[in-house]
Amino acid sequence: MKMNKLRMIAAGACSLVLFIGCIRAADDSTAAASTPAAELTKIKVGCIGITCEAPLYVAIENGYFKEEGLDVSLIKYSNWSTYKDALGLGGFDVTHHLIMMFLKPIEQGMDVKILAGVHRGCLRVQASTSGSVQKLEDLRGKRIGVPGMGTPPFIFANRALALKGIDPSKEITWKVYPAGELKLALEKGDVDAVADSEPIGTLIFSSGNVRNVADQAVDEPFASEYCCAVVANGKFVANNPKAAAAATRAILKAAKWVEANPRAAAIMAVQKKYLASTPEINSVAISHLRYEPSIAGGENAVRSAAAAMKKVNMLNASTDVDDLTRRAFLHLDGVSDEWLKSVQVEKLADGQLLPDENARLLVEIAAHGTEKVRSCCDVAVATN
Repeated sequence: MKMNKLRMIAAGACSLVLFIGCIRAADDSTAAASTPAAELTKIKVGCIGITCEAPLYVAIENGYFKEEGLDVSLIKYSNWSTYKDALGLGGFDVTHHLIMMFLKPIEQGMDVKILAGVHRGCLRVQASTSGSVQKLEDLRGKRIGVPGMGTPPFIFANRALALKGIDPSKEITWKVYPAGELKLALEKGDVDAVADSEPIGTLIFSSGNVRNVADQAVDEPFASEYCCAVVANGKFVANNPKAAAAATRAILKAAKWVEANPRAAAIMAVQKKYLASTPEINSVAISHLRYEPSIAGGENAVRSAAAAMKKVNMLNASTDVDDLTRRAFLHLDGVSDEWLKSVQVEKLADGQLLPDENARLLVEIAAHGTEKVRSCCDVAVATN
């Protein structure tokens, strides 16, 4: 009898413990449900809508920004000068863009920081195959069309010409056209050559009537120099160094993904309407670029581009290149070449162009895409 009472008491005690445990579990569950998840840091990312910005689009679509704790608003600008000034004034926080575009503004005091090299190879100088221009040296005394004075294609052409002993300020006549009209100006003979960026270079080259006389992707010293880098507003970096580092990591990881999957990145950018092009045109254009991000490479590019720009009088004669490099380039905690080596990305089965696909697509574009090419040119790259 006593044993039965003891058993009943024990069973009651166990039930009480279980009941209390359930109440506590329910309380914990309610508390967890009412506790908000860690909020993402909001940042503004700027873009223009051109081929080489693929890592920005991939970082959004693949969730790399969110992995780094960031909530991104993508802000698109209609032209290079507005875009450049907007970054300096804090209109957006971070982007990746052409290093040469920002060196003069930084020299003049614009508070912008370059954080890492993203890719190489997006600028060209092109001439008609029916003209007399076979090489850069043949452009002495000639006319070159550009999408704007001071734009990256203009700066690249100046550097390339100077290497061949041509004074761009005295021996070249520069003519400005909307990007969509560069091809037409060349065809009509209004200019002897044009300077452009991707996808315009591919769009013009696809006609089969144009030759590259300077190509940043293959001609040294440019082929070894990063043309585009992660660039951020200086105050944003100073006030939010962790967010700046997180954004940089997301973009660099995305760059590695683009290198592994250029075709997939090109198609995604068009289908998601990040830029106006066709999957074929953008695939060829993006395959022309090398997305092998580097911190040291980015810093070296700042130094080499500054030295070259100083030689062609695009920077002040009194500017100290090393000092400008120190002011322009900033190393961030958690962003290093050692970290980059550890970053792994997937390689999709159909993410790359086949060995002969580039040539095939160029033929297809030339045969069927004349009007589409012109339409893409009109909006793919803005004028200055």
